[in-house]
Amino acid sequence: MFIDLLSFHPVVLALLATGFTWFCTAFGAGFVFFFRTVPRPVFNAMLGFASGIMIAASFWSLLLPSIELSETAGGPAWFHVSLGFLSGGLSLFGLHKLLPHLHVGLEENRLEGGKSSFQRSLLLILAITLHNIPEGLAVGVAFGALGDGFTYEALMAAVVVAFGIGIQNIPEGAAVSIPLLREGYSAKKSFWYGQLSGFVEPIGGLLGAALVFYVESILPFALSFAAGAMIFVVVEELIPESHTGKETEMSTLGAMFGFVLMMALDVGLG
Repeated sequence: MFIDLLSFHPVVLALLATGFTWFCTAFGAGFVFFFRTVPRPVFNAMLGFASGIMIAASFWSLLLPSIELSETAGGPAWFHVSLGFLSGGLSLFGLHKLLPHLHVGLEENRLEGGKSSFQRSLLLILAITLHNIPEGLAVGVAFGALGDGFTYEALMAAVVVAFGIGIQNIPEGAAVSIPLLREGYSAKKSFWYGQLSGFVEPIGGLLGAALVFYVESILPFALSFAAGAMIFVVVEELIPESHTGKETEMSTLGAMFGFVLMMALDVGLG
């Protein structure tokens, strides 16, 4: 099956891959048809699991290849990778300051970003949409990198990134739809807005893949940029929200299992 994929253009593959991650978001949002609430320990474990996957993907699938490519190109690899990493994190920092969004799950709902008269539900959707921007970018960059060497091994590495991001999108989809149900939305509307939060991933994937494919020289920077953006989301959003309630060790265990799963997939298959 994967061999047949070698005949596709990398940008098309990025669109297919981010379509899969969007589907995973929709799958998670579909939990709203079966559950009106999620026990806090389970929710913490889900967010911790997503954090572990994103941390592992940031290093094994993005930073490590960026370092290797920078060393091959010559010059101070640490500087190029550090610049990309910090640029990605600061870009997300700027978006968080600019776009109003609502954090749930903390001791009290926390509004961040610019002042807004938006409804609470829309602010919640914006929060998860912000999460998905670097995820779509990471998948797109991974597939765009195939232009630098379109081999079966490189393809598998990109597929692993998409698969890992897709897995962690499932709890994120549920994290949107179920709170919307408590806000008074119907199950159908909650599902619709939950899956819609993942729409930004195909957009980010297309942009990342096209940019890297047609401007190969920026590949090391783009890889580390995506890694920095994802780590910002993990530290700023997922970890704090997963450490709420009295059973916070569930989020830690979830993060460890998520990290090991992503590392095993990347090292074993990629």
